[in-house]
Amino acid sequence: VQLVESGGGSVQAGGSLRLSCVASEYLENYYLAWFRQIPGGEREGVAALNRDGTAVYVPSVKGRFTISVAVDTLSLQMTNLTADDTAMYTCAAGMSPIRVDQVAGIAFSLLRLGQGTQVTVS
Repeated sequence: VQLVESGGGSVQAGGSLRLSCVASEYLENYYLAWFRQIPGGEREGVAALNRDGTAVYVPSVKGRFTISVAVDTLSLQMTNLTADDTAMYTCAAGMSPIRVDQVAGIAFSLLRLGQGTQVTVS
């Protein structure tokens, strides 16, 4: 599967953005997730969506971000953004549950990743 993100941009603190990740095929058979990374920093998990529809969020975004999927598009609705949310956001698809709360244990070589979309909050 190939993934292409869009929707990033610059926004003021307190604002909202909706990221999209369009896939080259239907996503119903994949475990899905969003990650983010700042230059020089570690990749951080943001949210994951299991095949049964359950969502997992890391504490820093819980209550502000919503992950969802529709056919071939994975989305991340982000609200009440802060400067700490500034990062390159990347979507991911895999055949096993993606533990965004345990990024160190993720085998990224087994995931399909998009090229990323930049989010800047000022």
